[in-house]
Amino acid sequence: MRFIKKNYGWFIVTVLAILPLFILANFLEVEYASGFAVSLKESAENSDQSTIELLYHISGEFAIRWMTAVLSCTPFFILFGVTNLYVRQAMGIATAIWSIIHFIIFCAAEGFLETFTQVNYMAGFLAVLLLVPLLVTSNSKAMRRLKSKWKKLQSLAYIIILLSILHVAILDKTWIIYAIIVGLGFILRIPLIKASIIAFRKRRLE
Repeated sequence: MRFIKKNYGWFIVTVLAILPLFILANFLEVEYASGFAVSLKESAENSDQSTIELLYHISGEFAIRWMTAVLSCTPFFILFGVTNLYVRQAMGIATAIWSIIHFIIFCAAEGFLETFTQVNYMAGFLAVLLLVPLLVTSNSKAMRRLKSKWKKLQSLAYIIILLSILHVAILDKTWIIYAIIVGLGFILRIPLIKASIIAFRKRRLE
């Protein structure tokens, strides 16, 4: 019970990351009549997208949402003084897993070689590749081994979010929302602004 109380934030993020999988599961049809088989349901009549297109659209949305949430952790700390490394790690893992799911669904729909036919596809693929080392090192053991190099490795997240926004920007208009959130986060990271906000926050607590 003490473990759960200490790591409740990690558990909340994990549950929130897992729940959308049930949305994807609704698009699957499992048959047992002539052996175990899994197939995709037909898309809804009022949808102009196929089931597989809906799947990688939904998975992509969750991937970039988690990525934006991870990069919002530092601005959140600057504004409110609240931070939790384990929660941030859980968000990072959710980001990587959803990005990989998104890429797998894309490959299933279009084929791996399609990745190299458009700029937005290549940007998304590169973002997924860069997420892999972050996923592998998102644990305490890796932090102890890498020491100061771990933080440098985590800075890849900035490149990843820029690639992801480029990926989304070419596809639809929702990129503006993520660009604004990430952009404001970068502004808050400017040393002078960051120091001023933290100093103001500390004065209010005195």
